[in-house]
Amino acid sequence: LLGKVLRGRIIQLNQPSLWGLEVLGVEASCVFRVGQVGTSLWLFLVQGLPLVLLSTHKSLLDGILLPFVLFSQGLGVLRVVWDPRTCSPALRALLRNLGGLFLPSEANQSLDSSEGVLARTVVHAAMEQLLVSGQPLLIFLEEAPGVQGPRLSALGQAWLGLGVQAVQVGIVPDAMLVPVAVTYDLVPDAPRDVHHASAPLGLWRAALAILWSLCSCWGCGRRVCVRVHLAQPFSLKEYTSNTRSCWGSRQTLEQLLQPIVLGQCTVVPDTEKEQEWTPVTGPLLSLKEEDQLLVRRLSRHILSASVASSAVMSTAIMATLLLFKHRKGVFLSQLLGEFSWLTEEALLRGFDVGFSGQLRCLVQHTLSLLRVHVALLRIHQGDLLVVPRPGPGLTHLARLSAELLPAFLSEAVGACAVRGLLAGRVPPEGPWELQGIELLSQNELYRQILLLVHLLPQDLLLLQPCQSSYCYCQEVLDRLIQCGLLVAEETPGSQPACDTGRQRLSSKLLWKTSGDFTDSDSDDFMEAEGRYFRLGQQSRCPDFFLFLCRLLSPLLKAFAQAATFLHQGQLPDTESGYTEQLFQFLQATAQEEGIFECADPNLAISAIWTFRDLGVLQQMPSPEGPRLHLSPAFASQDNQEKLEQFIWQFICS
Repeated sequence: LLGKVLRGRIIQLNQPSLWGLEVLGVEASCVFRVGQVGTSLWLFLVQGLPLVLLSTHKSLLDGILLPFVLFSQGLGVLRVVWDPRTCSPALRALLRNLGGLFLPSEANQSLDSSEGVLARTVVHAAMEQLLVSGQPLLIFLEEAPGVQGPRLSALGQAWLGLGVQAVQVGIVPDAMLVPVAVTYDLVPDAPRDVHHASAPLGLWRAALAILWSLCSCWGCGRRVCVRVHLAQPFSLKEYTSNTRSCWGSRQTLEQLLQPIVLGQCTVVPDTEKEQEWTPVTGPLLSLKEEDQLLVRRLSRHILSASVASSAVMSTAIMATLLLFKHRKGVFLSQLLGEFSWLTEEALLRGFDVGFSGQLRCLVQHTLSLLRVHVALLRIHQGDLLVVPRPGPGLTHLARLSAELLPAFLSEAVGACAVRGLLAGRVPPEGPWELQGIELLSQNELYRQILLLVHLLPQDLLLLQPCQSSYCYCQEVLDRLIQCGLLVAEETPGSQPACDTGRQRLSSKLLWKTSGDFTDSDSDDFMEAEGRYFRLGQQSRCPDFFLFLCRLLSPLLKAFAQAATFLHQGQLPDTESGYTEQLFQFLQATAQEEGIFECADPNLAISAIWTFRDLGVLQQMPSPEGPRLHLSPAFASQDNQEKLEQFIWQFICS
């Protein structure tokens, strides 16, 4: 049926290393636009190496859309890994006949279970046969949409571990890994009662969900765009041989931040944060601990590359503008200029956009897609007033705006860090010129950025495993200077910031091999003691600074409200029970204060897991199962207030 309504054609893309696929839903027809595949992709195909595509997961239709598109472009029959928990036996049988792969439930049993050993042996053999045959494989690295929990999929990591093990033992000489990014301007989701059902989907229920999605999004006159980007492929064997030299010592979030939060010390330890929220399940259990760590970091590396290559959609830009710049409404004439400005800013940061056309038509089309959450009021001058509808619809706009956050994440982290640095010096409501008088040393900026980087979940930052936090601090600082928010201040006796010709690398760095750069190189940051900065005084700086700070406000405000809830929540409780308690508190606060972008169950889960890693909450065994307790360190209300103040310093109201 899909084949009758789809037709294909080829165009040239601006980025030769990406393979872009665009699906435009115009009434009942779709158009594929396919860019040239990168040279390295064809090289691997000529060599006959197996192809493993690792994708983000935004819709239930991803597992159907991607195989059809790639098969139509000559990549063969794509084998798709499906989550057996979401499918009934009848649906699993159909998908298996169409090339779907399912992990047996027995594979998750303990290592000493005979059924578990047998199931894992069968899965290993199936994976080895698949790689030897050269059939391309599609694995989703993100959890399915609507699943509350970690961003990285435990099932995806388990299947990726099978591929890593097959290359290590020599079943195949190598495999090519291709990061894939899928983005929608309006996700053609299933109905809410079907999409969030706890019972497995049956064959007819799944068919009705897809039919409902197609009718609601593609059959009602709305043009829905889907962009699929294939990022630069790389060799699995080369990655595994080179990445181990980048591994250094790591500490837990409790070791890194708890003494600073409680005021027991002020020095941030010179080490990286260890934070893994995705459980180790299935065939990954049989791997050595070192190989498990390799798979986890490889999956994070691939997901980071996928997100970096994803396209920015028009609905993400519109939701960001309405939520963080024009909460009380904006005239359409002004919105046109704001939309063009934010699009240019995303393009300047190396991100593609998934739309084109005349500006006014594009904005009107985007507003039509968001018409459930946006009110359009016609005024007597002939202009339109665009107002986001108050209420739970703001939560949906916040989820859409999160798709734009990767393009501005470094600047947003830097702006919130600067906000925290100025919090104790000048009133936050003071004029921008008054805040611009303050001198900010580079060491102070590094420290404040590090504190925020450690607080934010790794699932949000998606730092490359080989990228140290100190290098990321320098990247954040460079971004703030490039966009004009920070200006170097030349102090007497200091070397000019622009005098790069006289700067020399230390002998320690000159004679280091590439694999020897570790976090111990932070000694070179001591050379920055004499470097100072001020806030930029350009006319655009105040608004842009507030805009960047607000991009992280939903998550940070959820963390702050979770700290407030510590003395109200009923503990001990199970993790799911306390999550429900916190989510109800976020909803009640949203009704009182109008902060609906924080009333998200995923934000509640992130707050609880972060507090657990920070040592605020402790998980203790009990006859009924693991239960959360308030740790002794945060039993006093004084320490709870310290935690709340620590988080609020990064939030700009």
